Order: sequence, then C-alpha cells, then structure tokens
Amino acid sequence: MLEARLRAELWTSWASLLRSYAAAHGMNSTHHAVVEVGAEEITLRVASRWLRFTHEMMEMSDGGRSTFNMQEDGTVKLNGVAEEMDLAAERLAREMMQSE
Repeated sequence: MLEARLRAELWTSWASLLRSYAAAHGMNSTHHAVVEVGAEEITLRVASRWLRFTHEMMEMSDGGRSTFNMQEDGTVKLNGVAEEMDLAAERLAREMMQSE
C-alpha cells in the first residue's frame, strides 16, 4: 500500500492531469469538462457522462467499472494494466470529450 503522503501527492497529480487534458481537448469541443476532487473520490464530468475514481475503482456513467490503482512509480493500473499516469489521463479525457 502506498505511504499516505505519496498517495496524496499522486492523487492530486491525477486530478490535475485529468483537469489539464480535459481542458486541452475541450478547446475543440462544444462541451466543457468539470473535474470534482475530494480526498476519496475524483469525478470527471462531460455533459451527461462521467468517470468516477476512488483509490481502488473507476466507475463510468454507463455502468461500467474497472479496477484502478496508483503505483509508486507514477503509473496507474486500470484492470491490472499499467500505463503512465499522464498518458492514461490524456486518453481518458480525450475519450470523454470526443464521445459527446
């Protein structure tokens, strides 16, 4: 399990990356993304759709779920597959902004 300070820093970084990439992809979209951040939950909203992250799970507005874990090396795991944190945030933000 991640040490508390590292976990908090990675959590803040994840939220910041989601916010930045959603804003960048929103420049070419008619929709605006909102990122809501709490200590235990981050939600990315685009129109009527959303992604909600907890420290163990990613839930989608369509009912889908994936396991979600932040790793000490700056990667995240979605359904057990590791991906660089910034690349995962960019991909998820792009998919959210393009699908509306």
